[in-house]
Amino acid sequence: MWRRSLTILLTLAAAWRCPAQEPPRRPNLIFLLADDLRWDALGCMGDPVVQTPNIDRLAQRGVLFRNAFVTTSICAVSRATFFTGQYCRRHGINDFVTPLTAAQWTQTYPALLRAAGYRTGFVGKFGVGDAKAVAAAAKDFDYYKGLPGQAGPFFDPKDATHTHATARFGDQALEFIRSANPSHPFCLSVSFSAPHARDGQPREYPPDARDEGLYANATIPAPKLATDAAFRKLPDFAQKSEGRRRWERRFVTPEMFQRIVKDYYRLISGMDREVGRIVEALGERADNTVIVFMSDNGYILGERGMADKWLPYEESIRVPLIVLDPRATATRGRKVDAMALNIDVAPTLLDEAGLSVPVGMQGRSLVPLVRSGNAPTGWRTEFFYEHLALPDRIPPTEAVRTEKWKYFRWMSGKPPIEELYDLRADPREEHNLAGDPTHAATLKELRDKWSKWREQVK
Repeated sequence: MWRRSLTILLTLAAAWRCPAQEPPRRPNLIFLLADDLRWDALGCMGDPVVQTPNIDRLAQRGVLFRNAFVTTSICAVSRATFFTGQYCRRHGINDFVTPLTAAQWTQTYPALLRAAGYRTGFVGKFGVGDAKAVAAAAKDFDYYKGLPGQAGPFFDPKDATHTHATARFGDQALEFIRSANPSHPFCLSVSFSAPHARDGQPREYPPDARDEGLYANATIPAPKLATDAAFRKLPDFAQKSEGRRRWERRFVTPEMFQRIVKDYYRLISGMDREVGRIVEALGERADNTVIVFMSDNGYILGERGMADKWLPYEESIRVPLIVLDPRATATRGRKVDAMALNIDVAPTLLDEAGLSVPVGMQGRSLVPLVRSGNAPTGWRTEFFYEHLALPDRIPPTEAVRTEKWKYFRWMSGKPPIEELYDLRADPREEHNLAGDPTHAATLKELRDKWSKWREQVK
């Protein structure tokens, strides 16, 4: 009997000395999405003019991905890809009115996180589906300020305060954060509509009044490929497409270029200010909040006599990406060259929350790269690009981009017109090697990759 009593006493003493460890707290998650922000239009990505101190600090405290891309460079498709972690060919959103189905929504990162107990919020440009579908999405979040289309004008004529939309989205993000229970994890998606143009308006990139004076005395360097000679290399149907029509509104003269790009930069700086406010509002919760910053598209600022995005050139498909996990102290300030894609965001957010990634998601979690700074064995060295939306205005294209090569096809050509670039020797994609006999073997190899990829991504 005394032995049994002694055993009980020893067990109780051990429990008193070594209390049960609490499970690690699940991190809060914030996904910040810019609209039409090209990869190099940030201070941390090397732009010497634009002022983005808050986003730069995210890069200094987190991991900066120097080779991040989108798999389709147009708003609705890319945003559906962020939600689903899928290529366009799989999720099927290829216009501005079709919503994700109810079954598809259950497999998006917001739905999966909410089902796992996260409080979810959405602010800004929803981007997928028509106005009715966007309004109906309110039931899928605990806090919802989503807007259809391009999220309306930057200045609401009914708003007497004349608050810029970017600042309003920042206010709403702060409202969500401040109302959050500190003991309850949350996922907040802030979808800015800047620096997207308000197409066709007298001033297409109107900034916050606080930013009007920025860059007034700066001279923005013109892109090297903003030449008529580069434009004439495009197929005839591309020369007559929407990208050229928008170029005619923005970049015909050097004065127009300076005015447009300065406003574009002012919108970026306004967004940067809201990023800073969001981070500051976290307070002590910043130590347990993962922040992902990315853009839904790249942007063409006059290169090849074109404007906007859509085309498979680097300016259009390459985007900035920063992942700040405050727990990954060993990689703080690290720059990673491994390829990252917009299909990776959903798997990354789920992985950070400790959830399994659905087999239907085609992206991969970036968490191993964020924690080690190195790509794991078998990490991607190429990806498939597709743009088939609005074929009456935008020439359809498909491409394969490897670490060294880019191959793409203008699908409207009869037969399709091919382009091939050695990105290491020719990073601006000035010299099309598709017709060079010395690169015939490479052309065939990339053409075969394209054929396999377009089937695989389904």
